[in-house]
This record gives sequence, C-alpha cells and structure tokens, in this order.
Amino acid sequence: MARNRYDLDEVLEDKFDINQLKRLGEYIKPNMRTMVLVLFLMMSSSALTMFIPKFLQLEMDEYIPDGNVQGIVRLTVLAALIVLYAVISLRIKVKLTTRVGQNIIHQIREDLFSHLQELPFSYYDERPHGKIQVRVVNYVNNLSDLLSNGILNTVTDLCNLVFILIFMLSMSVKLTLICMCGLPVLAAYVVFLKKKQRKAWQIQSNKQSNLNAYIAESINGIRVTQAFVREKENTGIFNRLSMSYQKAWMRAVMFNFAMGPMVDLISTVTTAFIYVVGVSYIMDGGLYGVSTGKLIAFTAYISRFWQPINTIANFYNSVLTAISYLERIFETIDEPVEVKDAPDATEMPEIKGDVSFSHVNFSYEDDVPVLKNVSFDVKQGETIAFVGPTGAGKTTIVNLLSRFYNVDEGTVSIDGIDISKVKLRSLRSQMGVMMQDSFIFSGSIMDNIRYGNKTATDEEVIRAAKTVCAHDFIMQMEEGYDTQVNERGSRLSVGQRQLISFARALLADPAILILDEATSSIDTETEIVLQEGLSHLLEGRTSFIIAHRLSTIKNADRIMYVNDGDILECGSHDELLKSKGHYYQLYMSQYEAV
Repeated sequence: MARNRYDLDEVLEDKFDINQLKRLGEYIKPNMRTMVLVLFLMMSSSALTMFIPKFLQLEMDEYIPDGNVQGIVRLTVLAALIVLYAVISLRIKVKLTTRVGQNIIHQIREDLFSHLQELPFSYYDERPHGKIQVRVVNYVNNLSDLLSNGILNTVTDLCNLVFILIFMLSMSVKLTLICMCGLPVLAAYVVFLKKKQRKAWQIQSNKQSNLNAYIAESINGIRVTQAFVREKENTGIFNRLSMSYQKAWMRAVMFNFAMGPMVDLISTVTTAFIYVVGVSYIMDGGLYGVSTGKLIAFTAYISRFWQPINTIANFYNSVLTAISYLERIFETIDEPVEVKDAPDATEMPEIKGDVSFSHVNFSYEDDVPVLKNVSFDVKQGETIAFVGPTGAGKTTIVNLLSRFYNVDEGTVSIDGIDISKVKLRSLRSQMGVMMQDSFIFSGSIMDNIRYGNKTATDEEVIRAAKTVCAHDFIMQMEEGYDTQVNERGSRLSVGQRQLISFARALLADPAILILDEATSSIDTETEIVLQEGLSHLLEGRTSFIIAHRLSTIKNADRIMYVNDGDILECGSHDELLKSKGHYYQLYMSQYEAV
C-alpha cells in the first residue's frame, strides 16, 4: 500500500521499448487515408516551392542581364501560383491533421478509461486517484501536438530534405559536402542529450502526477481541512510539490531547448563557410561553375536544408517527451485485470439465493491474511447479519460474494455454481449492493436512484424511494425527484445520501441484497420506519447485512460474529444471547451505553 502516497514518485514497472511506438502506430492506422492525402498535398507543395530559388538564379544570371522583362514577369506569376498552392495546402493540412490528432487522442483516452472501468478495487486501493486522473487527461493531451502535426511534418520534411539535396547536388557537389559537414557534429550532440532528456521528462511526469494527486486529495477533503484549520499547512505542502514540479519542468525544457540553438549554430557556421568558399570561387573567375546567381540560389537552399533538420530535431524532442507519457499510459492499459471473466465463463443462471463459502482464504497484501478458512452455507431467502469489531473481515466477505476481489483459496458459490466460473456482468446484475460509501453522482435524484436499473419507470423509482423512507425529504426539495445534486451529493446530508443509495439498490430488484452499514447515518425514528418497509422487501430474498448498531439486525435469521478473519459464533439473536459469548458481550456493551 506504500504506493498510495501523493509525495512518492511512481516507479515504472515496464521500461520503454520500440514496441510501444508500434502500439501508437496502431492508433494511427485507421486515419492513414487522410494522412496520405495530407502528405501528398505537403509533398507536392514542397516540391513546387523548390523551384523558386532556381527561378531566382535564372533571373539573376540570364533575365536581368538580358533585360528580359517578360521572362521575369512570367517567373514571378508562376512563383505566386506556387505560393498560393502552398498556402491552400497548408490550410487543408492544418484542418485535417488537427482532426486526425484529436481522433487518435479520443481513441487512446477511450481505451484507457474503458480499461480503468474493469480494473479491480485493489488497483484503486493502491493509488491516489489524482495520479490515475492525470494519465487519462494530462498525459494523453500532451500527445496531441505530436500526433496532430509532428509525424506528418517530419515525414514531409524528410522528403523535403531529399528534394533539397538533389537540387543542391545538381548545382554544386563541393558546396553541398561542405554544408553537410555539420551533420556528424549534430548527431553526436543528439546522442549526448538523449538519455538526459528522457530521464528529465520522466521526473517531470512524476512531479506532475504528485501535484495532481495532492490537489485531488485536498479538494475531496476540503471540509476536514477547514474544520481543523489546516489551510496554511496544506498550502505549504502544495507549494513544495508545485516548486518541485516547476524545477523538474524547467530542467526538462532546458534539454529540449538545447537542441534548437545547436542546429542554428551549425547552420550559421556552415553557411558562413560556404559564403567564404563561394565568393572565393566567384573571384577566381567562376571556379567550378559558381556564379553570383548560383551562390544566391544555393544559400537559399542552405536555409531550407537546415529547416527540416531543425524540424526533425524538434520531432525527436517531442518523441522523447511523449515517451515519458506513453510509458505511463501503456503501463495503465497493460495493468492486468485480476478480476475478469474466465476464458470458459458462462452466463449466471437466474439466481435463487443459496450461497456457500468453502474454506475461503483471502488477503489484500501478501502474508497479511484477512479471512482464514471461512466456511458457511446460506439458504435461499435467509437474512444473514455480520457483526464484529472494525477490520474483522465483514466487508471483505460481502466483497468476495460480489467478486470485487478473487479469493486466494477456497470457493464461493451461488446455487452450487462457483462464481469464478461465470461472467461478472451476469453475476452482479442480479445482486444489489449498498456499500459504506454512499456515492452520489452529479445529476438528478431520479437518475441517481435509477443508476442500477435504467429501464425502471418513474413510478418504480418513487415506489423504491417510499420503501426506504426517502420520498418525503425528496418531495421537500425545490424540484422533487428532478432536483440536481452535486458530485458526491454534497447538497445532501449523510443520511439522505444513504437513503438514496438504498433506494438505488432496491430498485435493481436483486436476487441477493447486500447492505453494508446501510442504516449507520439514519436517525432512530427513520430507522424504525425503514425497518418496517424493508421487512417486506427482504422476504424471500437472500440478504446480507453488516451493522454495528445491533438493533437493526435482531430479526436476522442468523447472526455471525466475525473477528480476526474467522467466524467465531453463529446463531439467532436469542441463541447468541443465551450462549453469552462474543455477541452477548457486544450487545450488552451497547445496551449499557444506551
């Protein structure tokens, strides 16, 4: 559980390899037709613009000395048409690549979110939710520029580089070789920066994740913060995390920006050297066929030669940056779904309600057992209550019944069918669960109650609310069942949230009903009315109730006292009182307190 800290950097469990870039390519494939069209437009416009320096050479060496105004006008018009085509192509390119990039981003984010929906509770138990959220939003967003423009720009500029080299070689092989002398220096510099850049961006992504985790935690706990006057201390923690993120960001960006100046320096030095050599050739009477017009045209190609080099260098930076995010994204997508359908899983038949635990062992962490050789049988229609101290394993038992976790050893079966052999959806759709955390989603009260049964009518929703005594307080709200509630139900009291969650569970009409501390936040008067309504609902339905208030489970068919991962006592309320064991002591301690 040590991973569940906002101030601990995450350690990558899988190192990056080229196959992850191939995986990214799988997202690009469906958009290949659009990308090929864009590539054709950019290649054709680039190829045409390569002729403009040749036009300039022709004008300088022939048309201007000969006074050929008509030829100059013709070349000017032709150059203007080429520029117009390039501008139109660029406009189309920006529109299409933006659309393609966002389509890819959407698909990656959808795959990531869909996978998160399937991951077991244990995954969320071990990680701050802010660190999960940053992967779905920030990290995926940071791939946008690479996917929208980087790939196509780089392919286009690589082809441009080939075109430019062809034109340059056709004009002067010697000057071209001089221009290319700077490439080995640049290559050595890139190799030098590679590891430093990747490491810097990994650290930056860690610090961003830590900061996001603390922000999410602080927002969720703002009421506790203000209640205990912790604003100043929390701001101090935030500032430390923020400054750590800023430092990591500045270092990563420093390495990114180190590439551009080196390209500019090499291009400037080589261009200056070519000017020196070219002018000396001209002064020697046009040695090697170098004329003034040719030198001007060649230097124009030199600037174009280094532009794609600079773009490729920037793309390399973008790839190294994206790698630090891809590692996290694919690490999450590759996170094993430990609780999933077996390859030969079958549909769970209509549940009758017989439940059996046979020699079940379970632990959340290695070598820390939570349940030890637990066995019991429940008949259809029985109401079973679990009581015992906090941390005894009561909630774990019902979580295993819903198969939110896999058992380590033993079997859990319903109607004689091992639940590990059936499809999860077919199992959970027949079970109603109300957990200790009465989570309310943003939206209307009607939608929250209908969450587990989308086909339920308004009348059925209202009937369920009446059964759990939620109808009266709902009708007192400004818009009744259409009242909008905030995320986590902050407009509602804890008791009201529990009643709405109870109605949600009941509306699903489950064959097996699980109530985990269902009445812990309901006042005594409401509890009495609620018990009367539930007595009809529990009839003929297998139910499991976890409660610390023993007054709510006195009518259960059997009460199981759980402690230290084992069932120490089992019987009816009266039977357990007569035995004067653990349950008797617990009951008397509450009775004496009252």
